[in-house]
Amino acid sequence: MSLSAYLQDNEDTIVALATAQGIGAIGVIRLSGPEAFTIVNKVFKGKNLEKADSHTIHFGTIRNGEEVLDEVLVSIFRGPKSYTKEDVIEISCHGSPYILQRVIKLLLKSGARLAKAGEFTRRAFLNGQFDLAQAEAVADLINSDSEAAHMAAMNQMRGGFSHKIQALREELIHFASMIELELDFGEEDVEFADRSDLRNLINRLITTIDGLIDSFAEGNVIKNGVPTVIAGKPNAGKSTLLNALLNEEKAIVSDIPGTTRDFIEDEIHIDGVLFRFIDTAGIREAKDKIEAIGVERTKAQMQKASLIIYLFDLTLETVTDIHKEINVLENLCIPFIKAGNKVDLIEEKEVEQIKKQFPDMVLISAGQKAYIEDLKKRITEVVQFKHFKTGDTIVTNIRHYDNLMQTREAINAVSEGLDNQVTNDFLALDIRNALHHLGEITGEITTDDLLSNIFSKFCIGK
Repeated sequence: MSLSAYLQDNEDTIVALATAQGIGAIGVIRLSGPEAFTIVNKVFKGKNLEKADSHTIHFGTIRNGEEVLDEVLVSIFRGPKSYTKEDVIEISCHGSPYILQRVIKLLLKSGARLAKAGEFTRRAFLNGQFDLAQAEAVADLINSDSEAAHMAAMNQMRGGFSHKIQALREELIHFASMIELELDFGEEDVEFADRSDLRNLINRLITTIDGLIDSFAEGNVIKNGVPTVIAGKPNAGKSTLLNALLNEEKAIVSDIPGTTRDFIEDEIHIDGVLFRFIDTAGIREAKDKIEAIGVERTKAQMQKASLIIYLFDLTLETVTDIHKEINVLENLCIPFIKAGNKVDLIEEKEVEQIKKQFPDMVLISAGQKAYIEDLKKRITEVVQFKHFKTGDTIVTNIRHYDNLMQTREAINAVSEGLDNQVTNDFLALDIRNALHHLGEITGEITTDDLLSNIFSKFCIGK
């Protein structure tokens, strides 16, 4: 859909269910657009909403002719002091899907149009309520399922990320205008843009952009959860550990080696961060084709993990065995935690020997659920989220990351141009390229496909 079609659609009054589908105590129906008050007034018996003050709530009934569909509370928000900067009405009904469906059908019959996915937020963006990065943060906030994801989305929605991008653009725009001015006066040999100042600016931009790019590794796992693989030999107690971490019987536990043929996954929050724990098949020489597939999948999961918890069976593994397995883990170049299981089944002198040989090994008893908190503490020590802990701006969106990488490439070209003393027209071209990619992040530069792709991922009613 073209931007002109988007703007034409803005003339409609849209309606959608704003709360989740299914039976609940309350369901909220939202309308936005120039005819919101007129449309609801046709079916609402209570106060005349067109004469009511903004940001007020009114009790009444929704009626289809003489038939009363529901007793409701109607909240009104006159534009521009509303989410979309248009006239907005929210009707709080009883949460029966039947009632909500009847009310929405009545509103459609009275002149509203059913909203598309993300159309309320799209209107808020087009009406200047916030920029595109902030609009995307709305979806992230709705989908946030941990303290860290919530904090990152709130920071972005409140403009923390956008302000950084805008500051970068403003500095670049200033120098771009100076260079363009020099091009206009090229025959008069006038210099408006000091090259040393431009070099200092480029160095500051590179430092800032590199910091944002580096934060994506952290932001991505904060948003989607830290993939954490529980690995080890068969019968080391991997499934038992998963159950202990989750505090439920998620995985089948058996004394028979090779019981886990595929991986089992579940989630848990530790210190405000979502971890996706993956219980895998035991690593050994497979006895059959099915087990061999399971072992290969374990190795593949380990390669993709952000963290590996490698479980050693202290009743079976020798010090030499443990050293060999640690060497294999170190070659993966992925953070890992050494966890010694079944500590309750070995003698005290063996425990002391293990502590002496492997002082950083966490000793646990998954079967007795003993020392599991020690393991959780070690997990949070290994997975350091420096940006999350300090409240710094974190890049969590792959689109923003891609634009920042392209901006970095353009800035590099400017830097190389300065080193090689290229002419102003080439410098101006690279600076404009950097400005373009920064502008795509906040929506100052958009395409129809970009808007369609972003807002189609929102839920209807938001």
